[in-house]
Amino acid sequence: MDLNVEKRFKCDVCEKCFSQKFLLQRHMRIHTGEKPYPCPVCGKSFSENGALHKHFRIHTGEKPHECNVCGKSFAQLGHLQSHIRMHTGERPFHCDVCGEFFTEKHKLFLHNRTHTGEKPYPCDICGKSFAQNYSLQRHRVIHRDDLVYTCKTCNKEYCRYYSLQAHLRTHRPQKMYDCDVCNKSFNQKSHLHIHMRIHTGEKPYRCEMCTKAFGQNSHLMRHMKTHFKETSVIVNI
Repeated sequence: MDLNVEKRFKCDVCEKCFSQKFLLQRHMRIHTGEKPYPCPVCGKSFSENGALHKHFRIHTGEKPHECNVCGKSFAQLGHLQSHIRMHTGERPFHCDVCGEFFTEKHKLFLHNRTHTGEKPYPCDICGKSFAQNYSLQRHRVIHRDDLVYTCKTCNKEYCRYYSLQAHLRTHRPQKMYDCDVCNKSFNQKSHLHIHMRIHTGEKPYRCEMCTKAFGQNSHLMRHMKTHFKETSVIVNI
């Protein structure tokens, strides 16, 4: 690919340049809001045909991207790539402020708002603002008098969905998996499996930088931050 191709098609709005006219035309939809590709099933529109194609898999159920580790399939390649990081433990996106690592760029983007204080989603009823749209939608429920969440076990009612979820934990069965060594109990077999490493000394997660090993992947990720901080100090000297 010739990286020196002349970019002679300039956007009048943001002055970004493109090597081909059709690329400029596609870019202009960001500014105009034009979405000429509607979904024939639900009517949702998109600015690019490729985006419509990906969206259409929601309706067809097509999931062409399969994980070669666990076999789980995904409609979009990006979702598969994010999923694979669960197996590898890779977290390539790091926060320049606190050094925390993330598996997805979008999660880092949302995390940055904890440092900037940005809350771009205001409630149009009471004016309270939120950093994420999800938090806003959850908040708006408190302004509705007609919405009630009912526990199917005891019929107790709540006006907030997350309050119902907290209540549902009281109906969960007792912890069923007991440790044969210390008799500690767990409600999930996987939690018992992780706990047993305390007794066996198994440490399957090894740091590639200093060979230190850990019993849990989360502990390895936390340890990796120490190397990131050390590197930052060396660079700043």
